[in-house]
Amino acid sequence: MEKAKIKSIRNKAFEFDKNYGGCTQAVLYAFKEEFDFVSDELFRAGTGLSGGVGLSGKSCGALLGGAIIISTVLGRNYNDLENKEIRYKTLRVVRKLVEKFEEKYKVTSCNGIQRELLGKQFDLWIPEEKKLFEEKVRKNHTCPKICRNSAGWTAEILSEQNLI
Repeated sequence: MEKAKIKSIRNKAFEFDKNYGGCTQAVLYAFKEEFDFVSDELFRAGTGLSGGVGLSGKSCGALLGGAIIISTVLGRNYNDLENKEIRYKTLRVVRKLVEKFEEKYKVTSCNGIQRELLGKQFDLWIPEEKKLFEEKVRKNHTCPKICRNSAGWTAEILSEQNLI
């Protein structure tokens, strides 16, 4: 894949998260804008995964978005459930994205990344904490940068694997 296309994917993820929020959907959006394999249904499915899945702070939503993209491109089909080879190949490729997150952020959870980059984790269901979180994120573009990285890494990994 051309570097310009990877840059475009990265920038689209950044801008989506900056403007609309929703880290999982930011990554899905970036690929939907560039490729036809992200359906409206798949994009919509990313809604509840943001903020560490339902704002719980668990798995990073941007990481989940990248994993969904990789799985959409490579994963096993409904009519091929016995295909363990493609299942494990998909898991190995997703693992490459996980390793990028671990290398950059030391962790893969939303809470852990918050602690690492913002100095504390936030309970986004508590209005005061959500407000403080949004102020910090807006000031530093923390989450948009994570979305940009995830989308870029996902594109690079898929390109290295000759999948897009």
